[in-house]
Amino acid sequence: MNSALKWMPLVAAIALATAGCAREGYYHDRNIDYADASGSSPLILPDTRNPNRYRDAMPVPEAASDFRAPGDGFEAPSPQPLAAGRAAERDFVERRSIGRDSWLVVGADPGTVWPQLEDFARTRGLQVTASDSSRGVLETSRARLSVRQGLRAGDSEVRCDQGGNPVAACLEEMEQYFGARSASASSSSLAAQRLAGEERLRLEQRGDDWVVAIPLDIDRTWAELSHQLQLDFTVEERRELLDSDPAAHDFLISYMTQTERNRNPLQIVFSPDVRQMSQQIRLVLESAGPDRTVLRAENASERAFTPEDQRELLERVSGLLR
Repeated sequence: MNSALKWMPLVAAIALATAGCAREGYYHDRNIDYADASGSSPLILPDTRNPNRYRDAMPVPEAASDFRAPGDGFEAPSPQPLAAGRAAERDFVERRSIGRDSWLVVGADPGTVWPQLEDFARTRGLQVTASDSSRGVLETSRARLSVRQGLRAGDSEVRCDQGGNPVAACLEEMEQYFGARSASASSSSLAAQRLAGEERLRLEQRGDDWVVAIPLDIDRTWAELSHQLQLDFTVEERRELLDSDPAAHDFLISYMTQTERNRNPLQIVFSPDVRQMSQQIRLVLESAGPDRTVLRAENASERAFTPEDQRELLERVSGLLR
């Protein structure tokens, strides 16, 4: 056998082993791609298109501030993990309440819910005295039925009121009615699609502090945030919901910041705290107008809580409301 051929398996093995080599080491560092990524020109649709057939399927909110890396070295952020079993536990229709007010959250956009609300009134024999699809309101002889965009994308809020007060029996009937439906309902009202507003919550920097600006009134925001925190803040020594106050519109949580989670063993040894610890933080909602709410994170412990910690926590909490 030719002696040169004897070395072919070794050459092939070396070629395979080094095939993944790239800049910054043996493997391609995707963090560099993430940091150096640039935007491209938006897709332009023809002017002859029918504008009623096209909407933003996955709208991306505008950034409220410039990008800020948390330190000298940048690492691409990982997706936030969902609470265990959360996707399976969420129902198509859920109840929300604060004080004496109560309503339903349906897991579909208002354009899909509106025809179902009309069908509910018809099948229940309610006499419709006025109908306004642009506002999502059905006036009937017994109560006022309404649907509007929910806080989270793809959700709708459905109410049944009489004289400004929720009608318990009506809400129970609607909860059973929508519970029998599914999120795969295909019928949709083009007239009611305008109810799904594009404005969403935004993370903003105000001085040295970070806040979340939410385009919703404070009571509806508190009810939704309360529900989501009860589902997600259930991890002992990491993130826990300790207390909530609907009158003060705030929550007391226990949370381990990313700064604390990233402490290395040497930092822990030369620190008064010999182990990683969570701290108490108060999430406070403040009304900024009829349909404007501001969410703040205030330190309720003696441990340090930097603006970077504040931003990291508010990013996680606001993610529960998107």
